[in-house]
Amino acid sequence: MKKAATIGAVILIILFCGTTGYAFYVYHSVHNAIKKESNDPLKNQRFNKDLGKNLQEDKPVSFLLLGGDERQSDSGRTDTMVVVTVNPKQKSMKMLSIPRDTLTAIPGHKQDKINAAYAYGGVELSVKTVERMLKIPIDYYIKLNMDGFKDLIDAIGGVTVSNDLPFSFGGYHFKKGMVNLNTGDKALAFIRMRKQDPNGDFGREERQRKVIAAVAKKEINLSGLKNLPNILGALGSNVKTNLTLNDLEMIIKDNKSVSKNIQTLHLKGEEKIINGVWYYDIPNDELNSVSDELRSHLDLPERDNQDGNQKNPQGC
Repeated sequence: MKKAATIGAVILIILFCGTTGYAFYVYHSVHNAIKKESNDPLKNQRFNKDLGKNLQEDKPVSFLLLGGDERQSDSGRTDTMVVVTVNPKQKSMKMLSIPRDTLTAIPGHKQDKINAAYAYGGVELSVKTVERMLKIPIDYYIKLNMDGFKDLIDAIGGVTVSNDLPFSFGGYHFKKGMVNLNTGDKALAFIRMRKQDPNGDFGREERQRKVIAAVAKKEINLSGLKNLPNILGALGSNVKTNLTLNDLEMIIKDNKSVSKNIQTLHLKGEEKIINGVWYYDIPNDELNSVSDELRSHLDLPERDNQDGNQKNPQGC
């Protein structure tokens, strides 16, 4: 979950920057940092990948935000999976953080933690796994490596957030109250802690959201926007996406109001130990409830409640 703040901030900064006079400048700066994937795993989706055209026609769209650590020896696992749906007609956005230890079926493999999907098959398998679990299509993705988070915080000179739980982690102590995350390493420690939090992953997700909001708020100030070349340069090759420059331009121009109506969703489950391994098990009723909400937001047909499948499988 280390990357949720950075990934979310990238999208939120783009959305919020449309409210300032720097939008055109931001648009061109983003082009140098966002790397479009040449081998797009989302080629056969329900409509073409022209995000600008879809938003202009008021078609709902979905994103999968992935964050994790890749090393030379292996592809790593995703510590962060966030599903974002945008409905232009409703002028609304929904964000769902999927706990990394969620037990689910991974296509072509046995049941495992959902973050293993990336290790088995990269972005493509991660997308298929999320689509299968939530019964929704994923249209666009953003994958960010862990170095991007620290670089972003360092580039903007840190952020200040409120902290409800005093704790020590990663060589830092975080008091209760306002906390100054003045370095990338310190911010990473603030976001990563889980075991000391009585709310576990949900507590960590709340801290991530606070950092997202703090980064986005800082970057919509004129002084913050002057740092964008450094910020985007720092992200650089850490970002992979199937979004294009035209997509980003359309987000900036036509989707400003969406950023003012964001709803956060949760998946409620329970701990389960299988063969000595800890998993986060989400009941089918809970998955179906969240699936229904996301499908409705994407203007998709209702699921068939008898077998848990959607009435229109081509919709996914």
